[in-house]
Amino acid sequence: MKNVLPRKEVPRLRVETTSGMQWDLRDQKTENFTIVIFYRGLHCPVCKSYLEELNKKAEKFQDRGVDVICISANNKSLAEKTVKEWDVDNLTIGYDFNPEDARKWDLYISEGMKDEPEVFFEPGLFLIQPDNTLYAASIQTMPFARPKFNELLKAIDFILDKDYPARGEA
Repeated sequence: MKNVLPRKEVPRLRVETTSGMQWDLRDQKTENFTIVIFYRGLHCPVCKSYLEELNKKAEKFQDRGVDVICISANNKSLAEKTVKEWDVDNLTIGYDFNPEDARKWDLYISEGMKDEPEVFFEPGLFLIQPDNTLYAASIQTMPFARPKFNELLKAIDFILDKDYPARGEA
């Protein structure tokens, strides 16, 4: 059974961020949506490219009334290293999200290989409405095949223009 369903409230989400603030989804006052991106962590070159691309488009999401946070299971030190080594200065980076909480979001959990952490979660992107209900989700079992940001921006424009409802709730 799924934990996260369109038009239903998403699980509680509270994380520490590299800016030193605690971020809580329930406290967000976004105009249209919050995008929560769960990423694998500093060890993942695909995540690096993905978040760096998002960083370049952060203002376009803000212009549409959409806030963004990116969250990993990395500890504080690795999260700070991510901010230092990756081009993500326009993004809020959360850390220390544990696998038990990741399962509440229906994320897939992987056991590390080679230089990966012992356990981490695979990527997920959640588009959440201001009332903390899920609008849409994309969950992967591996680092590939993630939503493209230009397509997501076009989708948000369509959703807002046509007042298109969340789907997949049945």
